Amino acid sequence: MAKIDVEVLIVGAGISGLSLACWLQKLEPNRGFEIFEARDSIGGTWDLFRYPGIRSDSEMFTLGFAFKPWRDDDAIASGDKIMDYLHETIDEFDLESKIRLRHKVVAANWNSADQFWEVEFTNNGGKSEKIRARFLYMGTGYYDYEKPFNPEIKGETKFGGQLFHAQFWPENLDYANKKVVVIGSGATALTVIPTMAKTAASVTMLQRSPSYVFNRPKRDWFANLMKRILPPELAYEAARLKFTFMSRLMNNHVLKHPEKARKRLMDLMKRDLPEGFDMRHFTPNYNVWDQRVCAAPDGDFFEAVKGGNVEVVTGNIKQISKGAIELESGDNVDADIIIKATGLNLIAGPKFAMSIDGKAVDISKCIIYKGAMFSNVPNFAFVFGYLMASWTLKADLVARYFIRFIDEIEAKGAKSGTPKLDVNSVTPTPMFNFSSGYITRSIDKLPKQTANFPWTINQDYKVDRNIFLKLPVDDGVVEFGGRE
Repeated sequence: MAKIDVEVLIVGAGISGLSLACWLQKLEPNRGFEIFEARDSIGGTWDLFRYPGIRSDSEMFTLGFAFKPWRDDDAIASGDKIMDYLHETIDEFDLESKIRLRHKVVAANWNSADQFWEVEFTNNGGKSEKIRARFLYMGTGYYDYEKPFNPEIKGETKFGGQLFHAQFWPENLDYANKKVVVIGSGATALTVIPTMAKTAASVTMLQRSPSYVFNRPKRDWFANLMKRILPPELAYEAARLKFTFMSRLMNNHVLKHPEKARKRLMDLMKRDLPEGFDMRHFTPNYNVWDQRVCAAPDGDFFEAVKGGNVEVVTGNIKQISKGAIELESGDNVDADIIIKATGLNLIAGPKFAMSIDGKAVDISKCIIYKGAMFSNVPNFAFVFGYLMASWTLKADLVARYFIRFIDEIEAKGAKSGTPKLDVNSVTPTPMFNFSSGYITRSIDKLPKQTANFPWTINQDYKVDRNIFLKLPVDDGVVEFGGRE
């Protein structure tokens, strides 16, 4: 039987991958692992996006790691502060020697005879190599870093200015005194517009349909008070408890009382916008949390609208001309720079070819096990964070569960654990029921769930804490293989 090269191979050096690496260092420092990162830097999302004003949507007391206090006074943090935090984490947990940059995984095959993953990758010199790992962990995020959702617009090649997708922001873009049009009304648009408005001649948010925008404080008085009166670890834990409790409370209220929640949020947006503003531009045709709610730290977006050089236009694009965007309504929006903030292409699972004994795994036919694994796929887990709460809360739980999963396998003298299911015996349902475009565009390609535990995915942190940290790993569903 061939020997493995590494016990745990972590794919991705962003928040998800680093979370598992740190928990392994804390709980099982003698267990071997490596992190493969396809890009030339750690950080994932926070290194990829370079647009002005990039910052967190979630507050950092839950977007931060459970084991490393967030010490900055800003609860909603800028991208550079988040990157500093991640680099500090790598230093504190001595992870630098474990990270292999420019190592891109292209395929992974589970070898049942030898009970390991044989992973093909290209190294930092572009050469193809293979590595054998007992366990494979996907911490690569939830969207395609190379191909965003970039719909072609009629006439865009005729545009005389700069036109690009926000995911590929040009270095040193000069937008001072320029007429900027941002196509989209999601988190990216709401982030770049307040920053660009400070120096651009004008900024227009051109949206096909409105979004909910929530004014939230950039700093949290409770968290900063706790930091003044408690040791850092206790202060951080108190802030995490507050935000997880409040988030869960708010989400449950919104789901139980959608009309009340909609009215309340509409009233808040009306309060924050200029008097007499046309609320047609901020009246979504869906309920709160049918899609993600966009954050405006300290109301920065609303303040930019009040400043006078930010306009919101709602309509469908007919075509782009040399110096403007023509709408189906007949109106024109002049532009020197056009930014497509049109969203992402979602991937839930491996961004490479996966197979078992040479037979391809179609993840769209897989059923999700406990929101972290795929049916009939051994020694494998993936992280897909919460849509209604912080990503890291879920990443933290999945990492800790995966360590329990490995320990259970070894305690039984086995080499593998597989969530077994006859997929023909269940009725699959979509992974999510959100109406966001990035989800609906990809829903058929995503793994499925069922109505019955454990073949489900939750959006409730309290429920998941019990599932991942307390319920037994050996639940009669996991089949243990390769026993000695």
